[in-house]
Amino acid sequence: MAELEGSGSSAPLGVETRTDHAGGPVIAVSGDLDISCVEQLRDTVAKVAATRPQELTFELGALRFMDSAGIAVLLGAAGSVPTVRLRNPTTAVRRVIELTGLTDVLKVEP
Repeated sequence: MAELEGSGSSAPLGVETRTDHAGGPVIAVSGDLDISCVEQLRDTVAKVAATRPQELTFELGALRFMDSAGIAVLLGAAGSVPTVRLRNPTTAVRRVIELTGLTDVLKVEP
């Protein structure tokens, strides 16, 4: 769905959890997110959501590709956490989010 031009090969999914300056959870996602590896992200989101944060931020600056499985995880997070922010999505990922109308549900920064 969303891939950077000229990227030729698949990049392994990377998922890291950290906290922001205010102590809120941040999940950094890198590489390619598709149906074959989405469980890794889904499991991480479930663990973070179980702590009942008021806000969850996804750092997407290094996410090269995301298909509908990734969108489903983001929407699932929005259903379990009051505020979901998508920080620094790549141009390709931002385009998918905008085209699907998810900017009403997910706060995209910048």
